Amino acid sequence: MGNQVQPIFILPEGTQRTTGRNAQRNNIMAAKLVAETVRTTLGPKGMDKMIVDSLGDITVTNDGVTILEEMKIEHPAAKMLVEIAKTQENEVGDGTTTAVVIAGELLRLAEELLDKDVHPTVIARGYRLAAEKSLQVLNAMAEEVTEKEEIVLKKIAGTAITGKGAEIAKDHLAAIAVEAVRRVADHVDGEWRFDKENIKLEKKVGGSVEDTQLIDGLVIEKEAVHPSMPKHVQDAKIALIDAAIEIKDTEIDAKIEITDPSQMQGFLDQEERMIRTMVDKIIKSGANVVFCQKGIDDIAQHFLAKAGVYAARRVKKSDMEALARATGATIVSNLDDLTAKDLGKAGAVEERKIGSDELTYVTGCKNPKSITILVRGGTEHVVAEARRAMTDAVGDVAASLRTGKIVAGAGACEIELAKELRKFSESLEGREQLAVMSFAEAMEVIPRTLAENAGLDPIDCITELKAAHDKKQKWAGINVFTGKVMDAWKAGVLEPLKIKTQAISSAAEVAQMILRIDDVIAGGSARGGMPPGGMGGMPPMDM
Repeated sequence: MGNQVQPIFILPEGTQRTTGRNAQRNNIMAAKLVAETVRTTLGPKGMDKMIVDSLGDITVTNDGVTILEEMKIEHPAAKMLVEIAKTQENEVGDGTTTAVVIAGELLRLAEELLDKDVHPTVIARGYRLAAEKSLQVLNAMAEEVTEKEEIVLKKIAGTAITGKGAEIAKDHLAAIAVEAVRRVADHVDGEWRFDKENIKLEKKVGGSVEDTQLIDGLVIEKEAVHPSMPKHVQDAKIALIDAAIEIKDTEIDAKIEITDPSQMQGFLDQEERMIRTMVDKIIKSGANVVFCQKGIDDIAQHFLAKAGVYAARRVKKSDMEALARATGATIVSNLDDLTAKDLGKAGAVEERKIGSDELTYVTGCKNPKSITILVRGGTEHVVAEARRAMTDAVGDVAASLRTGKIVAGAGACEIELAKELRKFSESLEGREQLAVMSFAEAMEVIPRTLAENAGLDPIDCITELKAAHDKKQKWAGINVFTGKVMDAWKAGVLEPLKIKTQAISSAAEVAQMILRIDDVIAGGSARGGMPPGGMGGMPPMDM
């Protein structure tokens, strides 16, 4: 027989496996491609992306997390970078592009070290040391800010809006963002608490971005269900009902036989009496406004209108919860349980026409911490982008107050950090020093990208910035409009410290994780691999 060795299969048929340097290269390449995709959107002169999905819906944006979510990325390592952007969005609300670009650059420079035979775990350890040092340097560098410094807070909001489509109304939107956060934020035990659920961002096409307004209360995208209902209810007593105000169908298959016309009439009369009983329960509670999460029968609408009650139906669950917070009402699931105690209070509830749509305004609420920013704009895409800009601005102002620390933008922070990290690397022995040097170089990707996106020479800009920082100009940043070095603090380019610390720690953690992967096992299906067209042999979709 000879010494023939029988091959042993330990993985199912159709499994793809990549090991060693190939696995690392593939993962790094995927991550770099994600970073390259969003890189051109960074800064005041960043460009926008147009993403068209399989249904033909268009998204035009330069918001990092929106781009990455809409792209439907499949590669496992690339998905990790999308996770960074999502974390940044949830934690701060801004700086998603920064986080992804830094992660991509850390991996690009790690690849150069791998080519020089530096072991991946050594690079990962060096990156961890550099990230810890970065957080110390940034905390020492940052300046204090309080809620009283309104001008500074407006500059922070303005920096977040700059470079977005809504920049034409930057000052107006920044003032709204600051006012909104100051109204809903709480000062508890010496620290700021902020719940973004208290600020409702409602968008409506029509007018221009300058027409965006702050409304003291809630705006619900619903109208009164019956034309005879009052359009304006003063001193509103609000019932929130999570039950249908209509006759339910029977759960089981039931058959009703009617043998003569009088029975038919009796059947209809009984139905009407049941609905009238429901409406009477609402009126008896003292409610003059009803928001119903489910349907309201036509007969019920008529009875409610006759009683002078304002009612809206099929209200979103999130709106119902916002109304409960704002008015102090309890959401009731059974009409039999509705009492005067469950009602919420508001100064006024009225129907207003905005553009071609009717909206319900609930103002003068019991809890003044529920407010709405009504974002306006000429087209659906403009409004959507303006809303994203407002989300970033609100997040930045809230993050600044929460940590009480801010830094200057325009690349000043990153150049100063790179300088300090280079000094720190000299105190290290062994190969970790090379990784820390690479980490320092990676920080410079932000000012370099700002320069590239503005059509400036990145090498000249970085050289001038380094020279300025060597002369102890801590906040020297790049003015992308003139191409000169400026004092970013005096120019009002300010950002919360949290953007930088979160972006750097997330990027470093993901870079370390990707570097430590040396084996990628992509499982096949039990039948041995997927059919060529994906799930169930569906034809592949082109964009």
